Amino acid sequence: MRMPALQSSITTIEELLALPEDALRHELLDGVHVVTPAPRLLHQRAVSRVYDHVRAALEGSQAVELFTSPADVVLGPRTLVQPDLFVVRRTPGQRLERWADVGIPLLAVEILSETTAARDRGAKRRIYQRAGVGEYWIVDLDARLIERWRPDDVRPEILDGIMEWMLPGGASGQLDVSRLCRDVFEDSI
Repeated sequence: MRMPALQSSITTIEELLALPEDALRHELLDGVHVVTPAPRLLHQRAVSRVYDHVRAALEGSQAVELFTSPADVVLGPRTLVQPDLFVVRRTPGQRLERWADVGIPLLAVEILSETTAARDRGAKRRIYQRAGVGEYWIVDLDARLIERWRPDDVRPEILDGIMEWMLPGGASGQLDVSRLCRDVFEDSI
């Protein structure tokens, strides 16, 4: 049985960042400290597959950069998130050296797990939309689909075939969602 996400009395980013390293994912969602256990293998395989797709689409672009968590992305005075992977804008001449330098992601991606699904679809989605994250993808491996949210959406776009995407600055791609999910599961055989 998987350990559920835990909550604590930490309410500020400073308190969160002062915690000792423990190999768990710590986030502050509108002042609520959430601790999530290490992800499962299939989750990490899905992160890798989505990362490979987005990285290939961004190849040669100096305007954006792709990252994976752990990462301390601050989206407000009481909000620090760790998306599974995310793309940020690069300003010419700007050096990204600290997480505080990345700003609001153009794209944030979360791979659902049984311990994070409600939060990824609820609190984190609202946080990403409110912060102005350009696109938020929720990859649901069990349903074999991606829910795509944009800042003004009241409902997600549900994609289970070819998903076309484009970020500001022209980076774009086509992701075969059904193949992505099939590959994640077939590699486990």
